[in-house]
Amino acid sequence: MKKIVILLPVYNDWDSLIKIINEISSIVSKIENFEFECLIVNDSSTTPRPAINKPKEFKSLKIINMKENRGHARCNAFGLKYIYSNVSFDYVVVMDSDGEDRPSEMISLIKKINENPDISVVAKRIKRSEGILFRSLYSIHKITTYFFTGKKINFGNYCCLTKKDISYMINNKSLWSSFSGAFKKCIRSYNEIDSIRGSRYFGPSKMSYFNLAIHSLSIIAVFKYTVVLRSTFILIILSLLAKNLGSLSIVLQILLVLFNLIIFSVSFRENKKALLESDKNILKEDVITH
Repeated sequence: MKKIVILLPVYNDWDSLIKIINEISSIVSKIENFEFECLIVNDSSTTPRPAINKPKEFKSLKIINMKENRGHARCNAFGLKYIYSNVSFDYVVVMDSDGEDRPSEMISLIKKINENPDISVVAKRIKRSEGILFRSLYSIHKITTYFFTGKKINFGNYCCLTKKDISYMINNKSLWSSFSGAFKKCIRSYNEIDSIRGSRYFGPSKMSYFNLAIHSLSIIAVFKYTVVLRSTFILIILSLLAKNLGSLSIVLQILLVLFNLIIFSVSFRENKKALLESDKNILKEDVITH
């Protein structure tokens, strides 16, 4: 029987975590030929943890409490590295713990894994639940990413990863900064399922416009050298069109150079040493037995 570890990062959102654990347990009870474990990474939450029970559908449930808050992406990076080094497993399902990654879609992820056991599966976003302004900005993010990198990245964290693909990702420093960017950089062949972005169980979304900007820039920064190459080509074209465009050509060139400087600045978020030493941030490990 193959084993799937479900990786759930959490920061203060305990009510959502408890609800999603219960929903996941209900879902996996219908899935045959797999056993499930759950690893929760508590990103140094500031609110007390309530009682959490282990569903009978989980072979084990462990909570790793971190000393310092490092952010969602780095919890996933640490979690993958920890699982690869310390747990016997075949696949890891990475998902948010707030309800925006819908547990019901786990059935589709695992069905696709059953069809192609050696190929990871991502949840491709075909519909989002946010307001029209946020959706419009997210579309601009995807277009900008594709224009400067040539990479179509239409998925987030929600996925089912093979052990082999995880071994590639945890040795790439980009994982410390951007999960989806690192995945696209490291994994050439993968499958997709259609996914609808759900609504948070409790409270407003934590994806602010500022966080969306950082999210977008972090993904683009994974492919910074491609960005430089494409930007250089655009700069040459703008120079050739300078007589026709006038001062607009100069403004666009300045903006393009500034954009590249920002991308390179954001790329310093990538840190292989921090990724490899992320286990030093562990405060304690709690095994939930009942």
